[in-house]
Amino acid sequence: MFLSRVMIDVNNRIKTKDLDHLGAYHNWIEQSFPNELAAGERTRKLWRVDHIGAEYYLLVLSRVKPDLAKLERYGVPGSAETKEYSVLLNELKEGDKLRFRLVLNPVKSLSQGKMSGERGRVIPLVTAEQQLQYLQERAARYGFSMENNEVTVTERGFEILKRKNQRPLKICKAAYEGLLTIEDLERFKEALVDGIGKKKAYGFGLLTVIPGSVR
Repeated sequence: MFLSRVMIDVNNRIKTKDLDHLGAYHNWIEQSFPNELAAGERTRKLWRVDHIGAEYYLLVLSRVKPDLAKLERYGVPGSAETKEYSVLLNELKEGDKLRFRLVLNPVKSLSQGKMSGERGRVIPLVTAEQQLQYLQERAARYGFSMENNEVTVTERGFEILKRKNQRPLKICKAAYEGLLTIEDLERFKEALVDGIGKKKAYGFGLLTVIPGSVR
């Protein structure tokens, strides 16, 4: 596994004008793996856009290394880098308390009744309280725990996804930062590698942690 990062060249609006919806980012990432495209194969990639101060970074977790030149298509020249993810994974231990970042698509399905046989209508969870509860309810299945007073929703809103011959979709987004504790190491590693929740192909579900426990 490899974790790659590139600074998005947001000051060059001509260069980045195509990045106006999630599908454009998805295409950028897929184009950064030309060997897969040539072979007609696509492995799963997790990705996220981080906003740090005045700078924006694209993070990509992949099973093979991207072509860094293509990863800089919309990036600042020379800013792309790749690191082996196994180094981080091997440092983790149960009981570690770590700083984390995560972007999710928090939604819930409204029940249609036991006899309907149909999936309920999916609605977005839009308040910070609902979004924190959404993550808290799912933490155990992904091998970690957290205290509500140690986690913050740092950004919430909607992102646009455009698809050919379809109406644009508005996708609910919540960005989280805070502290978590590893309770089940194997489940937690699976969450880091496979992601959390829905819409993983479109910038959601990538959980990242900062190595080294918080004491």
